[in-house]
Amino acid sequence: MRCPRCLAALLLAALSMLLLLSGCNTDTTASKSVAEPVSPMELTYATQFSVDKYANGCRLVTIANDRYLVVPEGITPPGDLDENIVLLQQPLDNIYLVATSAMDLFRALDSLDCVRLSGTDADGWYIPEAKQAIENGKMLYAGKYNAPDYERILSEGCNLAVESTMIYHTPEIKEQLERLGIPVLVERSSYEAHPLGRMEWIKLYGVLLGREDEAEQIFSQATAALEPILKQPSTDKTVAFFYINSTGTVNVHKSGDYISEMIRMAGGIYALQDLTDTGNALSTMNMDMESFYAVAKDADVLIYNSTIDGELKDLEQLLEKSELLTDFKAVQNGDVWCTGQNMFQESMALGQMILEIHTILTENEPGDLEYLYRLQ
Repeated sequence: MRCPRCLAALLLAALSMLLLLSGCNTDTTASKSVAEPVSPMELTYATQFSVDKYANGCRLVTIANDRYLVVPEGITPPGDLDENIVLLQQPLDNIYLVATSAMDLFRALDSLDCVRLSGTDADGWYIPEAKQAIENGKMLYAGKYNAPDYERILSEGCNLAVESTMIYHTPEIKEQLERLGIPVLVERSSYEAHPLGRMEWIKLYGVLLGREDEAEQIFSQATAALEPILKQPSTDKTVAFFYINSTGTVNVHKSGDYISEMIRMAGGIYALQDLTDTGNALSTMNMDMESFYAVAKDADVLIYNSTIDGELKDLEQLLEKSELLTDFKAVQNGDVWCTGQNMFQESMALGQMILEIHTILTENEPGDLEYLYRLQ
C-alpha cells in the first residue's frame, strides 16, 4: 500500500502533465508538443481567417499564410513555438492601427482605448469616435503604412501593428517593425466576397481583445436584423453602383464581389452582373462611359460611390461628369442615390446598408437614411 505522501506526489505529477497538455501548445507543426486544439471557431461567412481554440484560452489564428498564437494574460507561452508563428501576448492594448476598415470593429467592441496609434490622421476619419480620440490626444497619429513614425511607435510601447495588405508594397516597413520587436498582423477583411464575411471579422478582433462573447453577440444581432428581408422575393429591380474619376472613366465593381452580393441580398439585381474577372485580383474595374451606358442605361436605380470622388451635392453635379447620364432611366425617374463617405470605414454598417438598399427598392418615398441620400 502506497503512503499518502507518495499518492499525493503521483497526483501532483499527473495534474502537471494534464496542465501541460491543455496549455498553449499548438499542433505538431506549431510546437514539439502533442497537444491538440479543443475546437475550431465557427465561421459562417468569413473565408480569409480561421481560429483554433485551446483549453486554457490560447487561440491559433491563421490569415492566409500567416499564423498568430494569441496567449491570454497570465499564461506562459510555450517555449518550443514554431518560428513561423507570431506570438501575441495579451493584453493587446497599445495597438498601431493602419487598416482603416478595422477601426469600426474596435468601436463595436467598445475597445477604441486599445488603439493608441493610428495610421490615419483626424481629418481622414469619418468615424466620429476615432476622429475625436485623435483630436483630444487619446489616440496619436503615427504615420501612414509606408511612412510610420518609428520613434513615436516605440515610445508609446506599441505591442501590435494591424496593417492592411498595402504593407506588402513596402515589405521593408513590415520587416523593420518586426526587428523593433513589434508583431505585425496583416488583415484581409477586404478580400471577403460576402458582406457578412467582412462583418464576421469582428470575431477575429474579439479574439485579439479577449472579447469573443461580445463579438459573437454583436455579429448574431447584425445578421438577425437581416433575416426578414432575406426571406422576401426579389424586387427584380436592377441597380448600378459606380463612380466617375477625373478622366471620365467609370469605376464599377465586378459581379460576384461584396457590393453585388449586398444588392442581391437587398432584393435587387446587379445591373453589371455579366462583368466578371478581368485577370487580376481587384474587385473593381474601369470602363469608358460609352460601355457603362450600354450596360447601365436601363438600370432602375443608380448608386454613386462617394468614397473616392467625394460626396455629391445634387443631381446636377453628377450630370456635369457626363451628359450621357441624362438618358439613364434612373436619372429620368429620380432614382439616383449617393453613399455617404462614412460607409466604407464603418465595416459593421454593411448590414444596415443592405437594409437601406432594400428600402430604396421597395419604398417610393423613403425617409432619412444613414448611409444613402437621394440626388435631386
